Amino acid sequence: MTATLEKQPAPTPAPAPEPASPSRGRELRKSLVLAVGVVVSVLALIASVTIGTAGVGFGDVLRSLQVSIFGGTVSAEFASSYAVITQLRLPRVLLAFTAGAALSVSGVLMQGLLRNPLVSPFTLGVSPAAAFGAALVITLAGTNQLPVWATIAGAMVMALAVSAVVLGIATARRMAVATLLLLGIAMTQIFEALTSALQFTANENTLQAIIRWTFGSVNDATWSDVLIVGAVTVVAVPVTLLFSKDLNAIAFAGDDAARSFGVNVGPVRIGLIALSVTLAAVVVSFCGIIGFVGLVGPHIARLAIGADHRHLLPFAALSGGLLLLVADAVGRTVIAPAVVPVGIVVAFIGGPVFIYLILTRRNTLK
Repeated sequence: MTATLEKQPAPTPAPAPEPASPSRGRELRKSLVLAVGVVVSVLALIASVTIGTAGVGFGDVLRSLQVSIFGGTVSAEFASSYAVITQLRLPRVLLAFTAGAALSVSGVLMQGLLRNPLVSPFTLGVSPAAAFGAALVITLAGTNQLPVWATIAGAMVMALAVSAVVLGIATARRMAVATLLLLGIAMTQIFEALTSALQFTANENTLQAIIRWTFGSVNDATWSDVLIVGAVTVVAVPVTLLFSKDLNAIAFAGDDAARSFGVNVGPVRIGLIALSVTLAAVVVSFCGIIGFVGLVGPHIARLAIGADHRHLLPFAALSGGLLLLVADAVGRTVIAPAVVPVGIVVAFIGGPVFIYLILTRRNTLK
């Protein structure tokens, strides 16, 4: 008797894993790029503190940070290095990084709102106007000691006034962005001439203070400078991220399409331009004219992470901070022990990049 074998059902194949969606993969890649940017920024900050004539190493920097944050005693042989790190180097590199971040975010906002990658606080004449405002306050004060808020107020009032005039004329006359850039260049020439006139009539002490603004420098950085510029930047970046989707709609689709998406274009544009001008004016009031960071920083970030402002804004802050940090390090070493002002170094970097952008310019930011 032959046993009949029952046919077993074929095993059900395991479901194939769902492929990751392209959008999820892009988000993951951009998050990774941001994380790498943060790590590189921290390492660059520590490395910048070690650059200089005084022999300071990574270990000294970490030890100084540990004592400053968690407390502890400073030995006699380490006291000199500790003073150099905490009173000279750290304020300098932190001011350079936060100022670069603020200028770069300011540039991203202007480029997105005006839909042109050639726009920046410098090319629209905002930074030269802010420098003239600060120089005017210094000249009027003479030998009197100025409070910090006075130069900030002078820079900010002049920057906001020029922005209102330039953008108001552009809106009323329905100017193309190329014409707006020409108007910005004219404003830059006017305010550079006015600042030169102040230098011509100033006494020796006032002249020295004004020249510091025209060169752009972080040489005299203090912890109070870092606190103010850093606080403004730390507050501004999250605020801009709240409007990143609105900014995407304006930058990529235009005003009419953005309104159809529910974006209140007028108030958003006015508010973000005011924030952009404020960032630039605060930096100018402490560091002077540092051109091209607001142009080059966003361009580097856009190449690395794309044009989506949800990722572009924070990465532009990192790229602008790193750009100014590297420029300051180069200025401290290229003809050491003399220090080249950071504004001059950035101009050597930004000029060729600006020419490249003009030659390869596109109509959109995509």
